[in-house]
Amino acid sequence: MINYPNSDALYARAVQIMHPVTQTLAKGPGQYSKGASPKYVKRAKGSHIWDVDGNEYIDYQMGIGPISLGYAYERVDDAIRAQLDDGITFSMMHELEVQLAELIHEIIPNAESIRISKTGADVCSAAVRVARAFTGRAQVLCCGYHGWHDWYIGTTSRAAGIPQEIKDLTTAFEYNNLKNFRELLTAGVACVILEPFIFDAPKDNFLHEVARLCKENGTLLIFDEMWTGFRIAVGGAQAFFGITPDLAVYSKAFANGMPIALLTGRKDVMQLFEQEVFFFTTFGGEALSMAAAMATIAEMREQNVPARLAEQGQKLLDGYNQLAADLGLSQHTKCYGYPCRSIVTFDPAAGNPLEVKAFVQQELFKRGIMWSGFHNMCFSHSDDDITRTLAAYGEVLALLKTAIEADDVAQRLEGEPVEAVFRKVTNAAPAKK
Repeated sequence: MINYPNSDALYARAVQIMHPVTQTLAKGPGQYSKGASPKYVKRAKGSHIWDVDGNEYIDYQMGIGPISLGYAYERVDDAIRAQLDDGITFSMMHELEVQLAELIHEIIPNAESIRISKTGADVCSAAVRVARAFTGRAQVLCCGYHGWHDWYIGTTSRAAGIPQEIKDLTTAFEYNNLKNFRELLTAGVACVILEPFIFDAPKDNFLHEVARLCKENGTLLIFDEMWTGFRIAVGGAQAFFGITPDLAVYSKAFANGMPIALLTGRKDVMQLFEQEVFFFTTFGGEALSMAAAMATIAEMREQNVPARLAEQGQKLLDGYNQLAADLGLSQHTKCYGYPCRSIVTFDPAAGNPLEVKAFVQQELFKRGIMWSGFHNMCFSHSDDDITRTLAAYGEVLALLKTAIEADDVAQRLEGEPVEAVFRKVTNAAPAKK
């Protein structure tokens, strides 16, 4: 068992004054086995990260998505440093706002008009608001995760503090369930916001059918491309699938870790932001993030980064499943998803999935792999990283097999099981007209 004294000391200080201790839920101690994993990091470079106790890991979290090229990526950091010499935030608009908007207009199919902001939740909420204004309707259908704002988080179990009247305006639907979607798509629906994919691929032309039905219904279609944008293709899922949504939102990958977000869409809809719909923020024109975005996108285009993410991610996806098959564990665990971002899952027959995940996680940390069930790929993941990771998986899956056969996974945990973030709740009845 590895000890993490510096992490534990920081955590003991944090719990006295921070509630909760993390600013990003997916980075918090509940997503890593308490007692069997570090809690705080010190630095990172490329695809590797070091905790505050000096331990080095190959990272498959990638900042929970924003790190697409690699930590401390020279071309991006040079652009940030160059802009830093000229300033960060100013009293008037900055020229980078125009330059970035022109670049986005060039590469994203639906980007007739562009708004720049700071976080994914911001632009999701702005897209919903302008869709309501444009259509004159109130109801929203959603599928995926869309941030912490009232209109969305009311569909989950962590909805305290949100009036019921707000909760009633949004209904979640099931991905790849066209029957469910048809039932919910009533005349009162202003917009449909969905992640084009999370891990499952669309079946039976699902995305194209959703787009067609939205158009017939006078409902705006919003693609939430926080995860898909600039990863599956530089132009996002809309370019990959050949679907042009009315609006689309982006964050995470396109500035390699700097805080920035985009809302793109039809000009006739977006023009409502001129007077009718208010969406402004002090830091929307912050220049370091825009400089990082320009450099990141340039590198993505020149190096064909999405192809590299797919290539390296496919090796992990196939390699994991082959190891599971070789050990006779295919009925208990699998890796699936798109190669740029895949997930490892565990069947309840193997034991409590959260306990099994915690066991695998603790053993991977011992072997220098920072893991929380995902392969969030970056351009810096090397062939050696993949080889080392698959070797670690081979050792850990062999241990898991022994634990499953002995039916004592929980007894082998050196820390606490990982926690579920929240569960989705939804109305059984169709959205109101």
